[in-house]
Amino acid sequence: MSQDLYETLGIPRDADGDTIKKAYRKLARQLHPDVNPDPETQERFKDVSRAYEVLSDPEKRRMYDLGGDPFNGAGGGFAGAGAGFSFTDIMDAFFGGAAGGAAGGGRGPRPRVRRGQDALIRLEVDLAEAAFGTTRELKVDTAVLCTLCQGSGAAPGSSPTTCETCHGRGETVHLQRSFLGEIRTMRPCAACRGFGTIIPEPCRECSGDGRVRSRRSLNVKIPAGVDAGTRVQLSGQGEVGPGGGPAGDLYVEIHVAEHPVFARHGADLHCQVTVPMTAAALGTSLDLPLLEADLVEEGAESDSEVETSVALDIRPGTQSGHEQVIRGLGVPALRGSGRGDIVVRVVVETPTRLDPRQEELLKELAAIRHEESPEGTVRTAPPKSVFGRFRDAFNPR
Repeated sequence: MSQDLYETLGIPRDADGDTIKKAYRKLARQLHPDVNPDPETQERFKDVSRAYEVLSDPEKRRMYDLGGDPFNGAGGGFAGAGAGFSFTDIMDAFFGGAAGGAAGGGRGPRPRVRRGQDALIRLEVDLAEAAFGTTRELKVDTAVLCTLCQGSGAAPGSSPTTCETCHGRGETVHLQRSFLGEIRTMRPCAACRGFGTIIPEPCRECSGDGRVRSRRSLNVKIPAGVDAGTRVQLSGQGEVGPGGGPAGDLYVEIHVAEHPVFARHGADLHCQVTVPMTAAALGTSLDLPLLEADLVEEGAESDSEVETSVALDIRPGTQSGHEQVIRGLGVPALRGSGRGDIVVRVVVETPTRLDPRQEELLKELAAIRHEESPEGTVRTAPPKSVFGRFRDAFNPR
């Protein structure tokens, strides 16, 4: 081609590499055959690509500036055997990437040292432990640093060497012929797996990974107020990374065991107390055990340090289903101060079997109260809400 290559790209002869690349990007977006299929435009695109092939390569550019043939007389056309160019150049022109010119500039070798993965374990605790906090010892099976090679992956006395296939770049060039010429693509080196180095003598303990599996113990502090599903983060206690890289984090997910007395609803504790019919009618008082009683049973607290029960007064005439609230004796807040409440539901137990004397006394009481043949009280059911009517429409009886 007789036209000057600098004029083809529209750049001065002292243009630097960035200027050459920007000029090629601009022209390639305008002239690429997929954008403009006109035959003359395609020829110009070939000229632009050939100019970029020469000027982006320092050695070919030097030869061209001295008046030589940068293609060694091999024909020099865009579709000729000597007109190879990198596929990343076209992608760079259209998408603005920084893959570099035909002279190289790929992603480079990937590091052997990388951050480890996070780990998740599940821990079941009692309701009292979740409410008031505790410290538990855990056995964790994770990847730890190999003490023999200190994470390098190489046997003692040896070290990684530069890969002879990719010469440390971590990538190899693959050529493919197409209507555009020889397209060069970069792929991770198969010999070194993209690392750029090879470990000739891997460590016998970790087989070159820089880490080994091991079981270790650590103490986990469970804060007061945690609930089922809460995750406690332990920074740097997860998997050690490949090549002895920094460890990930360990997450401890809390599962709360079912309690024989209390059911937790947020910060409140719900329980049920069953009293005889006579106690509900006359009133009574009983001791309600608190969640703190579990701590005393486990030896975490002494009897003198904490109250284990509270007096619950059942007022005369208490009806079955009545709820009483004991303030401030529920679960401590996870964030902030204060505690929830204890909600006690009273269930009145009606005797199912009476001896003759008990039956006689109840009949006397009914006569005194004029309740020998009670009619009961019939009340109209409350009107259904909009949502209730909507539900019944889709659930006919």
